[in-house]
Amino acid sequence: MKVLEADAEAGVRCIEAQINYLLPGPDINRRFVSAGVEVNTGTYGPFKVTVRDGRAIQSHFTLASHGFALAQHRSQIRDFYDQEEVGSVYTAEVAAAVQALTGADFVAPTGWMVRNSGDISNFKRAAGPYTHQRGVQPPAGEAHIDTHPSFADRHARATYEQFRPNGPGYRRFIYSSFWRTFSDPPQDCPLAVCDHRSVGNDEGVPNFLYIVDRIPERAAMFAPMPDAERPAAAVFRYNPGHRWWYFSNMTRDEILLIKFHDSDHSVAWRTPHTSFRDPSFPDRKVRASIECRSVAFFE
Repeated sequence: MKVLEADAEAGVRCIEAQINYLLPGPDINRRFVSAGVEVNTGTYGPFKVTVRDGRAIQSHFTLASHGFALAQHRSQIRDFYDQEEVGSVYTAEVAAAVQALTGADFVAPTGWMVRNSGDISNFKRAAGPYTHQRGVQPPAGEAHIDTHPSFADRHARATYEQFRPNGPGYRRFIYSSFWRTFSDPPQDCPLAVCDHRSVGNDEGVPNFLYIVDRIPERAAMFAPMPDAERPAAAVFRYNPGHRWWYFSNMTRDEILLIKFHDSDHSVAWRTPHTSFRDPSFPDRKVRASIECRSVAFFE
């Protein structure tokens, strides 16, 4: 880390919090998701970490240097729980904003999810088989990235073929999340992001995704399955060198753009992240947020 960067980051507000990391355990790592619940086969445990508040130096963070950036963005959405409104308006807003923030030639939105840290039992789920998008889920609870390097290229190729079947091809892609909280601050369970420069390129264990109508019994989770054919996230073991950040008191008109994978590894190319309980505000409120994933292509 350059001296000037270290100086900029020194003296910021810090809190002691707990972040869940993957613990030693079974070699099979799978994530089963259904309406309102997400269950991992891996065992996760809390580690005490320092989470730095980047609010006072928010312009310091860039996609190229840290792998995440805070930006202003006012949405036309009136109700983020309205699936029709979000589907018809918000994804287009996100694509335009990501294109402006990254300088990409084309951006393909690939799905969105609302998360709520309170009681989500009263939220209606869509009829039919469960699909892991357009619904309401609890906040993610462990240090992770939503794609593993072994899966990212395959996902980008499939997305480009779907959205640009006659396109000229691409030389670079950025898979990212456009993350916004739309509940009042301070939130009880904000999002923490990890400085890319503190993460080794070889860190992260594949965690294979299974979308199911009903969470299977524990023994069935370890049955033989075609893991290699599944989407895979990356989950992380504790590393005391990880530098965690968050932005306190985020508002509806702010977003975090978080890199899942940048095919250009000469810059910050991925960012572990997770929710955490922020004990520093006595008047904290339930967090409601929306994340919209997209792939930005440089043709």
